Amino acid sequence: MNAPLLAATGISKTYANGSRRVAALDQASVAVTHGQTLGLVGSSGSGKSTLARILLRLIEPDAGRIDFAGVDLLSLRGEKLRAIRRHIQMVFQDPLSAFNPRATVGSALADPLRIHAIANPSELRAAVADLLERVGLGPALALRAIHEISGGQRQRVAIARAIATKPDLIVLDEALSALDVSVRGKILDLLVDLQREHGIAYIFVSHDLAVVRAISHRIAVMDAGQIVEHGPARDVVANPQSAAGRALVAAVPRLRLNA
Repeated sequence: MNAPLLAATGISKTYANGSRRVAALDQASVAVTHGQTLGLVGSSGSGKSTLARILLRLIEPDAGRIDFAGVDLLSLRGEKLRAIRRHIQMVFQDPLSAFNPRATVGSALADPLRIHAIANPSELRAAVADLLERVGLGPALALRAIHEISGGQRQRVAIARAIATKPDLIVLDEALSALDVSVRGKILDLLVDLQREHGIAYIFVSHDLAVVRAISHRIAVMDAGQIVEHGPARDVVANPQSAAGRALVAAVPRLRLNA
């Protein structure tokens, strides 16, 4: 395997629950290479969303190390951390909560272009139109308010915003779970096309192994805050080695047949 773009090692996180301490993550380690997709799967409460947020420094771990493109991510502060965020983006489960719902689509997409000095004021309109076209939306949508468009359109706008900074890595946290099946398939196709075109790496977080199998090169299975299994997607689906992996495959019986 090529050298990883991102490698997280020994990530641990504990939360207080009344008088008890609950381990959300226990020595979890994952890695993803350039232009590849790592599927991160597990049941609710397995720790996958906590790990995803730690990888983007939205939550601080109690222990562990994260290397991104040769940089110790956990050592960064202030301007250095803001600068590297251009290269690591996230798409959340609920696109509406990720935006100011009163903002227009155009302003939501223009913000990262302006903040990271990717386009000057005279170029913003054309750059926004280009982003919308790249995710299969018309430039006229730029004038609509976020709360006025459909869930599928909002998720495409969220992806457009994520790719606006030309990132190396996008973390998608249950990004398709709120969408109907037909829209989900179209957005999966879009993500694959963007990866082929731009070489973006994805960490695709989901409890749905069927969706993860459709897009991932490798899969890591989480249970009780630990990575209990990882390997090539086909191998994990065809012959899961962990109890958690077997349970996820059993929940979607046709996966084994199509592996």
